[in-house]
Amino acid sequence: MEASWRQVAGGRGRARGRATAAPSSGNGVHLRGAGGGREKGSVGAAGPGLSPGGASTPAAAGSSARRSPAGSEAPQTSVAGELMSQKKFEEIKKANQAAAQKIVEEHFNSSSEEEGDEDFEGKRGKIVANTFITYTTQTDGDVRELERTKQYVNEAFQAGAMTCLICIASVKRNQAVWSCSGCFCIFHMPCIQKWAKDSQFLISSLTDDDFGKRDYPWPCPKCRFEYKRSDTPSRYYCYCGKVEDPPLDPWLVPHSCGQVCERDFKPSCGHKCLLLCHPGPCPPCPKMVTTTCYCKKAKPIPRRCSAKEWSCQLPCGRKLLCGQHKCENPCHAGSCPPCPRVSRQKCVCGKRIAERSCASPLWHCDQVCGKTLPCGNHTCEQVCHVGACGDCPRSGKRFCPCQKSKFSLPCTEDVPTCGDSCDKVLECGIHRCSQRCHRGPCETCRQEVEKHCRCGKHTKRMPCHKPYLCETKCVKMRDCQKHQCRRKCCPGNCPPCDQNCGRTLGCRNHKCPSVCHRGSCYPCPETVDVKCNCGNTKVTVPCGRERTTRPPRCKEQCSRPPTCHHTSQEKHRCHFGSCPPCHQPCQKVLEKCGHLCPAPCHDQALIKQTGRHQPTGPWEQPSEPAFIQTALPCPPCQVPIPMECLGKHEVSPLPCHALGPYSCKRVCGRTLNCQNHTCMKECHKVTETDSCTDKKQAGPECLHCEEGCSKSRPSGCPHPCVLPCHPGECPPCVQMLRIKCHCKITSLYVECRKITIADVNEKNLLSCCKNQCPKELPCGHRCKEMCHPGECPFNCNQKVKLRCPCKRIKKEVQCNKVRENQISIECDTTCKEMKQKASEAELEAFENRLKGRRKKNRKRDEVAVELTLWQKYKCYLFPLCAVVVVAFAWYIARAVD
Repeated sequence: MEASWRQVAGGRGRARGRATAAPSSGNGVHLRGAGGGREKGSVGAAGPGLSPGGASTPAAAGSSARRSPAGSEAPQTSVAGELMSQKKFEEIKKANQAAAQKIVEEHFNSSSEEEGDEDFEGKRGKIVANTFITYTTQTDGDVRELERTKQYVNEAFQAGAMTCLICIASVKRNQAVWSCSGCFCIFHMPCIQKWAKDSQFLISSLTDDDFGKRDYPWPCPKCRFEYKRSDTPSRYYCYCGKVEDPPLDPWLVPHSCGQVCERDFKPSCGHKCLLLCHPGPCPPCPKMVTTTCYCKKAKPIPRRCSAKEWSCQLPCGRKLLCGQHKCENPCHAGSCPPCPRVSRQKCVCGKRIAERSCASPLWHCDQVCGKTLPCGNHTCEQVCHVGACGDCPRSGKRFCPCQKSKFSLPCTEDVPTCGDSCDKVLECGIHRCSQRCHRGPCETCRQEVEKHCRCGKHTKRMPCHKPYLCETKCVKMRDCQKHQCRRKCCPGNCPPCDQNCGRTLGCRNHKCPSVCHRGSCYPCPETVDVKCNCGNTKVTVPCGRERTTRPPRCKEQCSRPPTCHHTSQEKHRCHFGSCPPCHQPCQKVLEKCGHLCPAPCHDQALIKQTGRHQPTGPWEQPSEPAFIQTALPCPPCQVPIPMECLGKHEVSPLPCHALGPYSCKRVCGRTLNCQNHTCMKECHKVTETDSCTDKKQAGPECLHCEEGCSKSRPSGCPHPCVLPCHPGECPPCVQMLRIKCHCKITSLYVECRKITIADVNEKNLLSCCKNQCPKELPCGHRCKEMCHPGECPFNCNQKVKLRCPCKRIKKEVQCNKVRENQISIECDTTCKEMKQKASEAELEAFENRLKGRRKKNRKRDEVAVELTLWQKYKCYLFPLCAVVVVAFAWYIARAVD
């Protein structure tokens, strides 16, 4: 069977089959497609008068003109036909080329798609596993109960995994389905409707008077769960039954509405399923409830509702049925087991004692009671019983054997026969016993009667106790409506057919194993293992699906022998078809250098075949590019060999096949004669002489230095070297530098070399002007030190005046001690008395104001307060300080000049 694009490419015009050559009665040879192309015309069905290349020939044009009724209209018709045919030909050509390109891409991308499918399946498995892991993360969840739900969810996501057992076909995403509430198997909606209708029709009898009135059930094709006639599906619902005709959504489970399931859990616990609408049974209830153990001794703990019953493993302790011992089993559900201990117990009558299980204290021995009855003549014949023996069974009124007469006799006498006929109904159920009243069973009925056989077709006179069965075989059809009953003398209730059905099932592999029946057979119960190439991995599918089921992806390693020169092939998974190309290193010994070939194996390289047959015209479609497998020669040796460059800058690894002198393209970098600069030429060959033995020394091929001295000057020297570029140290700098002293007032001239070679102390001495520092201390006095760097030392020894708080007492002390709060002056007794007098005067003035004795214009009381020295002479001190400051400024100005 060839691909469709090849079939299309082989036709002509609109033909859909492969073209075949057929001789015609015309001058040329015509091609006829299997689908019915144009029969007349030249090759390609392009119209009369067209050559294979599409050009019109004179002969064809002449013949066309002769056949045309009007010679003038023939050229126009021919041109129109040519354009139409060429347009159709181009359309078919593009379609064929697109189909061929698609097949080629699918062929070369199959491996990558499989890898992508594996990654997708791995991710999908992780997502499903993470969905259900929350059901078992706490309080001993049982993973086994989730396996059915996991299986149904996984099958819902896998393309082709869900199979309708009625038609043995895949259930697609866009098809209406029905799910059984017992086994949760999924069927096509039309299939299950037809199954239910046929089942109801076959269960009911065609001869019943109430056919069509009774509510006959119909079973599920898989689990045989019976449904009522009213439960026959007629509408397509989602799994949870909320949405009718759920829309197709690629982001949801197929046939799901995407809402929360909310179905009641089974067994019912009062909660509802929290998963989104899903196939299969609902998982165990994940709700958390607080429950105690079976024996109610442990403290209640939170647990999953599905696993809320638990055991604390402590002894049960409940009293057993024996009433003497307690249950020693660990905390358990339900009633306690019987007591396992053994004890000596009396029987019911008390005559025997035996060791028996404590769980059954009441037991009966095998001895007859033997106690004397109240009549005094007989003994109790009951075996070991409880309570009184009762009255004598022979006392009171007793019947004769035929139960017609009653006698009152002592218990020591037997009841006599009454002499009347027995008249009991015999075993035949029709006649009565004709003997006189007798003891024991009645005899067999021996009357001769005319009896009908069981089927009612024949009669015969014979003894009443003998049955009568004729030899006529029943010709009625059994319930299968295929085989006759063939039972002798059948009364009409023919048994079900006991022969095997034997019809081929829908799987086309097996026959129906059930007894012969009417209607469609149940789906094949067998399963088939679809295996991988090596047979280690398999997947079980319903019988009949093995032809369309894709083999599983095996995780085992491929065990095929290698097809190249290697002893073993690369490890890859089991697969169908040919093994992938070998990517191991070739490792063949190269002839020129003796190294091993490191390239990937090239024994079976795919090479595009060249020089193939070229198409003869536009009607011949270009064929698919052909690839042939052939062994390629080993590539040039790429083993790195260390090689030194021309200028001996580096040793670089070069490919073995390109080994030789080379330039590294770097700057030469050898030191010139000036010992300051290097050669700036590109890496070049250097001739080594007696004077040039060092690799860093310049050779005769290097450049000569023509620059000035560029050596770095001593720190602080801004003057350049006066000599040209030279080896060795530069001479000392003798130029004079102008610098400022530490106080920034006087300019000093010093030689440059003295500054550059001096240390910190020497530099401080060179920068000192030998004058007093003009800076002012924080206290306001001038620094007494000589010109110095940095901050002035705070050790002011100038005398200042210090007063007490009331300003009466004053004293001269050093300024630095005042700043450091080392000295303070306190008020004496006189100061305190003066302060007290002032307070009393103020108090007296306040009292006078309160009394209102003074007038508005009276003068205020004056308090005599003694003035301090500062208050007395401050008016003379300010001018004096101004004169001193002006004199100091004039002195500083003269010292600077």
